[in-house]
Parts: sequence; C-alpha cells; structure tokens
Amino acid sequence: MSEADQQPRLKIEPLGISLGLRQQACEAIKRAIMAMDIYGHPEEIRLDERQLSQDLGVSRTPIREALSVLEQEGFVRSIPRRGIHVVRKSKHEVVEMITVWAAIESMAARLAATRATNDELAELRRLMEAFQDDPTGHISEYSDANMAFHRAIIRLGGVGLMTGLTDNLFIHMRAVRAVTMTQDNRAQRSVADHRAIVAALLARDADLAERLVREHTMGLAAHVERHGDFLDTPDVQRRQSQFA
Repeated sequence: MSEADQQPRLKIEPLGISLGLRQQACEAIKRAIMAMDIYGHPEEIRLDERQLSQDLGVSRTPIREALSVLEQEGFVRSIPRRGIHVVRKSKHEVVEMITVWAAIESMAARLAATRATNDELAELRRLMEAFQDDPTGHISEYSDANMAFHRAIIRLGGVGLMTGLTDNLFIHMRAVRAVTMTQDNRAQRSVADHRAIVAALLARDADLAERLVREHTMGLAAHVERHGDFLDTPDVQRRQSQFA
C-alpha cells in the first residue's frame, strides 16, 4: 500500500448537477471535514483536487473555488509546494478556543435558564438521559451526543450570533472532545456534569447554570493543558515556526 493510500480521506458523496456547484462543493467538503477525526492521528490531512473532483462528480473548477472559500473561512490552508491541508490547531490555540466556547456557552446557559421553554428543556434532558449509564462502551456515539448537548444549550440562549460564532469553533471542539473523551474517566464525569447542568436549567437557576457550564468546559481546557501534547504534531509545529 502506498503512502498516499494510508492518508486519511474525507467521506464524501457525489453532487447533483445544478448552477451552484461551487456552493454545493464548499458545503459538502465542509461537512466532511467537520465529521472527520482531525486530531485522532498524527498525519497531515491533505486534500487532493483531482480526488475531490472524482468523489463529488464535478470538474476541478468548482472544487478549486470551494477550497478557496474554505481557506478564507479557516477550514483549510494552502501550503506552497505542499498543497491544501485541513487546518489543525496547536495546543495553545485549542485551549484559547475552549476558553472562548466556555464564555459563550455559559452566558447562553444563563439566558436559557429564563428564556427556554419547558418543552425545549425537556428535549435537552432527553439528550442527556440517552447516556445515563456508563457511556464508555459507546464513546463515539456519546461524543456526538455530547456536542449536540452543548450546541443545544447555546441555541437555547436565543442569541443567533452565539450560534454563528461557535459554529466556526465546532470542528475543533468536536474533534478534541472526541479524543479526550477516552482519557481520565472524562466520559463518566461528563454525564454527571450534564445531569447537574440540566437540573439547574430546570430549576431556572441562571447563576448556577452559568457557573456549572463554565466550570465543565474549562475543565476540558485544563485537561488539554495537561494532556494535549498530541495536538502539537510536526505539521502544526512547522506552521507555528513560520509565524514565530
């Protein structure tokens, strides 16, 4: 098997024929990147225009245009003589992103405690109750449910800008949570934290809900500080040295 065959590849579906191929290609590639475990291996994730063209069933022109848009949005990076790569963040950058997420989500929790309807909070509780027992045997499913839980809190805050800002952080938050969920009994502690957060929201206790969400997410930041050396892969270190 060649080195190229061993590289991670996006799971991607062919596009339908329409006038908006660039937009479709952009959305398809973005969805595939967001679903990918970008921190689960040390190798760079290089995107090949020709392969993407074959996978999506379109010419290389809309692919090239889509990659240009995705680079502007921070999902990919063009590296001279080395091609297009999916952006991965350093440990320091990830900790900063988690800190920003914690600030946004904790404020959203405060707002949700007074704004969310009973039905909306009942749905949030159902997300939490899906993994009442030990989730260690279903880490992948729990990781997805975990991110759905946190995004739901932000949505229940009722401020659209909060949702938009965290969407740009989602790809990295999802991938880092997926890796760290298997470490240091974080999955079990996550379930307990979620239960306490839901109870505070149901009690309409804005102060407690805000504090619990902030402490929960900043716990992830502290964990990454201690155990996140896997984030500083050679490609990230090379990028950091270019801007040092």
